[in-house]
Amino acid sequence: MTEDAYLSTRDLRDLTVYDPDGEKVGKVSQVWLDDRSGRPEWVSISTGLFGTKESFVPLLGAHRNQEGLQVAYRKDLVKDAPRVEADGHLDQTEEQALYRHYSLQGSKGGDSLRSDKGTAGTTGAAGTAGMAGAAGAAGAVGGAAGQRRSADASTAGMAGRGTEGMENGDMIRSEERLRVGKTESEVGHARLRKVVVTENVTTTIPISHEEVRVVREPIKEGETGIRARIHEEEREVTLHAERPVVRKEAVAVERVHLETERITEQQEISDTVRKERVEFDEPGGGRDQGRQDRRGGGRGPSH
Repeated sequence: MTEDAYLSTRDLRDLTVYDPDGEKVGKVSQVWLDDRSGRPEWVSISTGLFGTKESFVPLLGAHRNQEGLQVAYRKDLVKDAPRVEADGHLDQTEEQALYRHYSLQGSKGGDSLRSDKGTAGTTGAAGTAGMAGAAGAAGAVGGAAGQRRSADASTAGMAGRGTEGMENGDMIRSEERLRVGKTESEVGHARLRKVVVTENVTTTIPISHEEVRVVREPIKEGETGIRARIHEEEREVTLHAERPVVRKEAVAVERVHLETERITEQQEISDTVRKERVEFDEPGGGRDQGRQDRRGGGRGPSH
């Protein structure tokens, strides 16, 4: 990135303006000079809004690069700056409002700003007066009275934010807090399967069979229809017996499935966190580490 040590008002016109983060803010519409010193102090930026009012931004800490003009103030700060009529001259009230917005020390001794094209002759020696770059602009804000912006205010302006809450040298103490969350992950798989096993089953059933026995009945005297004769003869009787018959069949006996049950238990989580401890040196070289933090109510380290 190339930086120019000095820029004339001619070089500043129509440049595209970027903030420290590289965001485009707008285009330079006018260059504003100090009435007494003739140095470029501010530029007004056309941001594309309707109307004649323009946004003003100081040239303190600004420098030229390949893209255009990079200023030391963030885009949102420039957009929120008081918008005044770009009519060629700023009165004291308008100028002081801009100084307050950018946390800069205002001008003194009745100095005011004028546009480089607002008065005849401003494009001559005064118009071509060099604008200090990142180093020169920091020392050339006041007029002939020699006023300068305060270093604290300049630093706060270049950072693009105010110094609320820091006027009394306050220190911000920070510490880490342990935030414990929960995440669910797979820990295993349960499988349901069937296997075939063989076991012995014993049961009892009644079975029957036929046996032969001889039954003798005496013939009564005088019983008719019976003729007696002597000869050989035989008779045959069929015997029956029951035999066990085994048959197998598959029968559905129950329905089986898996289900999960959520069990909640308490588990202690331990980890380390960092915190800031406030110490201060007392007059005489002593160091106090154990006093209560009045503003934050914190506790000092134990001895």
